This record gives sequence, C-alpha cells and structure tokens, in this order.
Amino acid sequence: MISALLTYVENKEIAIPEIQRPFVWNASKVRDLIDSLYRGYPVGYIVTWQNPDMKSKDGKSSSGKKILIDGQQRITALTAAILGKAVKNTEYEDVHIKIAFNPKERKFEVSNPAIQKDVTWISDIAPFLSGQKRLREVREEYCSSNPDLDQDEIEDVLEELKAIKNRQVGVIQLNGSLDID
Repeated sequence: MISALLTYVENKEIAIPEIQRPFVWNASKVRDLIDSLYRGYPVGYIVTWQNPDMKSKDGKSSSGKKILIDGQQRITALTAAILGKAVKNTEYEDVHIKIAFNPKERKFEVSNPAIQKDVTWISDIAPFLSGQKRLREVREEYCSSNPDLDQDEIEDVLEELKAIKNRQVGVIQLNGSLDID
C-alpha cells in the first residue's frame, strides 16, 4: 500500500543505496504517476533488499533497513506529490513538485501560477493527501469558490483522490542472505 511505503520512508526504514542516481523525473512524469494511481492502473513493483550493512545515500549505515533496489524514482515522486517533501534534482538542488487536481474534471496537472489563480483547481494535493488538511476543510474551501457544484459529489471525488494512498504497489523483498552480486 502507498501509505505503508511512505511511512517506511518517513521513518527511515527504507534506505536508498549510495549507488542510486538522483531524482531525474520531470514534474509531468510525477503527475502521470499520480494520475495512474488515481485511475487504478498498475505502476510496477518496488524491489527492496533486507541488508545487514550497506552505506546509504546519506552516508549512514543501512543496518537493519530495507535497501531500495528498484523504485527510487517512484518512491521519490510519491514523497514529493503526496507528502509535499522537497526532492533533490539532477543538479542536487531542493525542488518542490506540486500536483494540482481539478475535482470537476477529475484531472491532474503540474501546478503553475495560472492554476494557482484558477478556483476550479486544488493547486496542491499534498496538504490534503498528507493529512495536513481534512476532507471537510478542502471540500468547504473548494465549494465556497465553486458554489454551483454539488458538495456531496465533490466530497465523493475527494474521497477517490484520498484513496490514492490506499492503492496497492507490489513490493518484492529480496532475502537478506543474498549476496550483492
């Protein structure tokens, strides 16, 4: 489940090995991942390895943690879009990737100044999906700016959006006794 993976990341139970590349996805690819999850499309597997000791990307020992072998880009994209965390781009600069959602059209876009001014969009889904904003608060804010819309229908759409966190992602966990080679 997405929420479990993100909890592992937040609790630093998943380590990214030193050999992994930086985050290379552009914001549109993050948007596409979120859209695929929203629509229930498969998004591939995450592969982890329970390793007794390996140096992680932050230079610390990964002893007792799950090492992320495959899925770094997807995990990082989810951390950015759902938790609102900054990610390091290819120049190792911190960037925020904000994904916007239009409940009326059930459509996602990369947030930009025009979307931020358009009341038909929720300009950043992270505060809602991370739990910083409650469903009622988001619904009321959205419906006060869009009074012609049915509040119950918008609440249903927001529940569908929130369900992204409950989507299943396949996780393959390699045995800790496996040799790195």
